Amino acid sequence: MNGKRVLVTGGAGFIGSNLANRLAGDNEVIALDDCYLGTPENIDDDVTFVEASVLDDDLPTDVDVVFHLAALSSYKMHEEDPARGARVNVEGFVNVVDQARQDGCDQVLYASTSSIYGNRTEPAPESMAVEANTGYEASKLARERYAEYFHNHYDVTTCGLRFFSVYQGYGGAEGHKGEYANLIAQFADDIANGRSPEIWKDGTQTRDFTHVEDVVRGVELAADHDCQGIYNIGTGEQHSINHLVDRLTDILDADVEPTYAEGYMPDHVYLFDTLADASKLREETGWEPEIDFEEGLRRVCSQYLEDTA
Repeated sequence: MNGKRVLVTGGAGFIGSNLANRLAGDNEVIALDDCYLGTPENIDDDVTFVEASVLDDDLPTDVDVVFHLAALSSYKMHEEDPARGARVNVEGFVNVVDQARQDGCDQVLYASTSSIYGNRTEPAPESMAVEANTGYEASKLARERYAEYFHNHYDVTTCGLRFFSVYQGYGGAEGHKGEYANLIAQFADDIANGRSPEIWKDGTQTRDFTHVEDVVRGVELAADHDCQGIYNIGTGEQHSINHLVDRLTDILDADVEPTYAEGYMPDHVYLFDTLADASKLREETGWEPEIDFEEGLRRVCSQYLEDTA
């Protein structure tokens, strides 16, 4: 992407700031965030920061492309206040896209979620049946339906990205988020500092861990190729939580053992296994993940190894 004026909502958050900073080298980038989960410290000087809510009027939507990543992004946040979750994730999406449409923007890319596939030990294609078992998942499915409406009624190109377990270390953009940071960052920080990482359930559950740099590159490629519809971004590989902790412990040369807990999500809604089929994005854009699991973990751990070198 080059020479565009773009808006990234949630632009001071984890994925949003990585995307905004990546695009800013060749584009005019506005990062909009209400600073509930994000912080302007995450964004580079060449990104214009606007502190505002996606529920506000008069947003800076006079742009060529909107990347809508703003969301209440966890199960716990939604269960604590389901109405607020719906306002931010659904009404906020409609508000941003409608203002952009009225300002002449005809391309929107937005964050959905892979959680709606449920438990998968086989790769999940975009065509399979999905369902909402949590308020978070319901809000992301609602986004997809509203995106369909904006495309069919107003001819806005709407591309929904279902992300799979996006991660980066605390040296990235989540050091301030505590329990809401990605799991790999939390575990690495615990292990590096001699704390026992707390694993929910028995640790045999698996995730398709995808490095944030691969994710934002995929999002940019989807924009460049005018992708329309729903697309997965994931590696197509699964790793158990026990294996994750073992590898982090080895890389950090640490002497800690994990503890196990039930966690606050009941089994009937907890995702035990996730796995992406990203062939659709690959076929339409050429995207491939470039950072494998081992390299990704080493990047996460590098800040702690540098501190002890």
